[in-house]
Amino acid sequence: TFLMLLVYFFSLRFDEIKEGDVVRHEGKRSDGYLEHIFKYAAKEIFGMDVKEITYKPLKNKDFQEVTLEKDGETVLRFAAAYGFRNIQNMVLKMKKGKFLYHFVEVLACPGGCLNGKGQAQSEDGKPDKALLSQMEEVYAAVPVRLPESNLHVQKMYQDWLEGMDSKKVQETLHTKYSAVNETASSLDIKW
Repeated sequence: TFLMLLVYFFSLRFDEIKEGDVVRHEGKRSDGYLEHIFKYAAKEIFGMDVKEITYKPLKNKDFQEVTLEKDGETVLRFAAAYGFRNIQNMVLKMKKGKFLYHFVEVLACPGGCLNGKGQAQSEDGKPDKALLSQMEEVYAAVPVRLPESNLHVQKMYQDWLEGMDSKKVQETLHTKYSAVNETASSLDIKW
């Protein structure tokens, strides 16, 4: 179903998109949508309009936390875990029941997407900090538009998903997770 959604989305009339129509999501970098989802959740669930979020580094710069407090109580707790070491630590904490986040943004590349293997690296394979900085500046210059205000996304919801609150939206875009019983299989991956 998700593949069908992508095919539909890209089959829309993108030939009408001009260079000035290129937009980005909120956030200082091209990584995931943690900042947008955090602000959206704060507004929709708690009625709080968050202008800026502050990332709190935990063990290192690639494992950070963002929280929202209301009436002295932490009501939202998000994390960003970049790089396999941080992802492994996150999985271990989850198994122990000590990972109390409402949302986790996981990226395989340490430093985020722009620092990925095919990106800002010199010929010797080391990060090219000057090029990375330049790419971040170019990205930051692209105008921000909230994903829910995108006309193509609105058209997809209307034409293909049969409205914002339809049964098709629930079946296609929503899921639920539940605990899985441990198996004794030797094929299980051990982090």
